[in-house]
Amino acid sequence: MPQGFLPPEQWFASLPTAFLAASGLVTDQAGRVLIVDPNYREDWTLPGGVVEDGEPPHVACEREVAEEVGLDLTAGALLAVQWSAPSGARPKPFLALVFDCGTVAPDTTITLQESELDDYAFVTPEDAVGLLFPPIAPRLSAALRARETGSAIYTS
Repeated sequence: MPQGFLPPEQWFASLPTAFLAASGLVTDQAGRVLIVDPNYREDWTLPGGVVEDGEPPHVACEREVAEEVGLDLTAGALLAVQWSAPSGARPKPFLALVFDCGTVAPDTTITLQESELDDYAFVTPEDAVGLLFPPIAPRLSAALRARETGSAIYTS
Protein backbone atom coordinates (compact mmCIF):
# COMPACT_ATOMS: atom_id res chain seq x y z
CA MET A 1 0.00 0.00 0.00
CA PRO A 2 1.44 3.40 -0.96
CA GLN A 3 2.50 5.62 1.93
CA GLY A 4 -0.25 8.02 3.03
CA PHE A 5 -3.11 5.78 1.99
CA LEU A 6 -5.36 4.15 4.57
CA PRO A 7 -6.37 0.50 4.42
CA PRO A 8 -9.88 0.23 2.91
CA GLU A 9 -11.61 -0.49 6.24
CA GLN A 10 -10.04 2.62 7.84
CA TRP A 11 -10.76 4.76 4.79
CA PHE A 12 -14.44 3.74 4.74
CA ALA A 13 -14.69 4.31 8.51
CA SER A 14 -13.36 7.85 8.00
CA LEU A 15 -16.01 8.88 5.46
CA PRO A 16 -18.88 11.18 6.47
CA THR A 17 -22.29 9.58 6.95
CA ALA A 18 -25.88 10.78 6.81
CA PHE A 19 -29.31 9.58 7.80
CA LEU A 20 -31.43 8.41 4.85
CA ALA A 21 -35.20 8.42 4.33
CA ALA A 22 -37.47 7.48 1.43
CA SER A 23 -41.02 8.65 0.76
CA GLY A 24 -43.60 8.06 -1.93
CA LEU A 25 -45.52 10.62 -3.92
CA VAL A 26 -49.00 9.11 -4.31
CA THR A 27 -51.81 11.00 -6.00
CA ASP A 28 -55.41 10.30 -6.84
CA GLN A 29 -56.96 10.75 -10.28
CA ALA A 30 -57.84 14.36 -9.46
CA GLY A 31 -54.16 15.14 -8.83
CA ARG A 32 -54.53 15.40 -5.05
CA VAL A 33 -51.56 14.31 -2.95
CA LEU A 34 -51.74 11.60 -0.27
CA ILE A 35 -50.40 12.92 3.03
CA VAL A 36 -50.41 11.36 6.48
CA ASP A 37 -50.72 12.80 9.98
CA PRO A 38 -48.09 11.31 12.31
CA ASN A 39 -49.05 11.04 15.98
CA TYR A 40 -45.51 11.97 17.06
CA ARG A 41 -45.45 15.53 15.62
CA GLU A 42 -47.75 18.41 14.74
CA ASP A 43 -47.47 18.58 10.96
CA TRP A 44 -48.41 16.19 8.17
CA THR A 45 -45.91 14.37 5.95
CA LEU A 46 -45.64 12.12 2.92
CA PRO A 47 -45.91 8.37 3.51
CA GLY A 48 -42.41 7.04 4.01
CA GLY A 49 -39.68 6.69 6.58
CA VAL A 50 -36.13 5.85 7.45
CA VAL A 51 -34.15 3.47 5.24
CA GLU A 52 -32.95 0.47 7.23
CA ASP A 53 -29.29 -0.56 7.29
CA GLY A 54 -28.39 -2.18 3.96
CA GLU A 55 -31.85 -1.58 2.48
CA PRO A 56 -32.08 -0.03 -1.00
CA PRO A 57 -33.98 3.29 -0.80
CA HIS A 58 -36.64 2.32 -3.36
CA VAL A 59 -37.38 -0.85 -1.35
CA ALA A 60 -37.61 1.24 1.83
CA CYS A 61 -40.12 3.51 0.09
CA GLU A 62 -42.28 0.56 -0.95
CA ARG A 63 -42.04 -0.99 2.54
CA GLU A 64 -42.89 2.25 4.33
CA VAL A 65 -45.84 3.07 2.05
CA ALA A 66 -47.19 -0.46 2.58
CA GLU A 67 -46.70 -0.25 6.36
CA GLU A 68 -48.14 3.24 6.78
CA VAL A 69 -51.12 3.27 4.39
CA GLY A 70 -51.55 -0.36 3.31
CA LEU A 71 -50.78 0.24 -0.37
CA ASP A 72 -48.63 -2.22 -2.33
CA LEU A 73 -47.10 0.24 -4.80
CA THR A 74 -43.93 0.22 -6.86
CA ALA A 75 -41.42 2.99 -6.24
CA GLY A 76 -40.94 4.36 -9.72
CA ALA A 77 -38.75 7.24 -10.80
CA LEU A 78 -36.74 9.17 -8.27
CA LEU A 79 -38.40 12.60 -8.20
CA ALA A 80 -36.63 14.62 -5.53
CA VAL A 81 -33.61 14.59 -3.26
CA GLN A 82 -33.47 16.89 -0.24
CA TRP A 83 -30.40 17.41 1.93
CA SER A 84 -30.77 18.88 5.42
CA ALA A 85 -27.91 19.97 7.67
CA PRO A 86 -27.47 18.52 11.16
CA SER A 87 -29.92 20.17 13.52
CA GLY A 88 -30.72 19.94 17.22
CA ALA A 89 -30.59 16.37 18.43
CA ARG A 90 -29.78 15.12 14.90
CA PRO A 91 -25.96 15.02 14.74
CA LYS A 92 -25.68 14.12 11.04
CA PRO A 93 -27.12 15.43 7.79
CA PHE A 94 -30.41 14.00 6.56
CA LEU A 95 -30.88 12.91 2.95
CA ALA A 96 -34.48 12.34 1.87
CA LEU A 97 -35.53 10.75 -1.41
CA VAL A 98 -39.02 10.96 -2.92
CA PHE A 99 -40.07 8.30 -5.42
CA ASP A 100 -43.05 8.37 -7.76
CA CYS A 101 -45.52 5.80 -6.46
CA GLY A 102 -48.14 6.67 -9.04
CA THR A 103 -51.83 7.43 -9.09
CA VAL A 104 -54.43 5.36 -7.26
CA ALA A 105 -58.05 4.73 -8.19
CA PRO A 106 -60.88 6.56 -6.38
CA ASP A 107 -62.01 3.39 -4.60
CA THR A 108 -58.55 2.59 -3.19
CA THR A 109 -58.68 1.54 0.45
CA ILE A 110 -56.19 3.21 2.80
CA THR A 111 -55.32 1.25 5.94
CA LEU A 112 -53.46 3.41 8.46
CA GLN A 113 -50.60 2.20 10.62
CA GLU A 114 -52.36 3.25 13.83
CA SER A 115 -49.23 2.98 15.99
CA GLU A 116 -47.69 5.92 14.07
CA LEU A 117 -50.46 7.72 12.20
CA ASP A 118 -53.67 9.46 13.22
CA ASP A 119 -55.11 10.26 9.81
CA TYR A 120 -54.58 10.55 6.06
CA ALA A 121 -55.96 12.84 3.39
CA PHE A 122 -55.82 13.44 -0.34
CA VAL A 123 -55.39 17.20 -0.68
CA THR A 124 -54.49 19.63 -3.44
CA PRO A 125 -50.75 20.10 -3.93
CA GLU A 126 -51.04 23.67 -2.63
CA ASP A 127 -52.83 22.55 0.54
CA ALA A 128 -50.37 19.68 1.01
CA VAL A 129 -47.37 22.04 0.95
CA GLY A 130 -49.08 24.17 3.60
CA LEU A 131 -49.86 21.21 5.87
CA LEU A 132 -46.43 19.56 5.73
CA PHE A 133 -43.71 19.97 8.33
CA PRO A 134 -42.14 23.20 6.95
CA PRO A 135 -38.59 21.85 6.43
CA ILE A 136 -39.91 19.08 4.16
CA ALA A 137 -42.37 21.14 2.11
CA PRO A 138 -39.68 21.88 -0.55
CA ARG A 139 -39.34 18.12 -1.03
CA LEU A 140 -42.97 17.82 -2.12
CA SER A 141 -42.82 20.90 -4.35
CA ALA A 142 -39.71 19.51 -6.04
CA ALA A 143 -41.29 16.06 -6.47
CA LEU A 144 -44.39 17.53 -8.11
CA ARG A 145 -42.27 19.62 -10.51
CA ALA A 146 -40.10 16.59 -11.30
CA ARG A 147 -43.15 14.48 -12.10
CA GLU A 148 -44.17 17.11 -14.66
CA THR A 149 -40.72 17.59 -16.21
CA GLY A 150 -39.41 14.03 -16.03
CA SER A 151 -36.19 15.13 -14.32
CA ALA A 152 -35.31 14.60 -10.66
CA ILE A 153 -34.81 17.77 -8.63
CA TYR A 154 -32.31 18.39 -5.83
CA THR A 155 -33.32 20.73 -3.05
CA SER A 156 -31.92 21.68 0.32
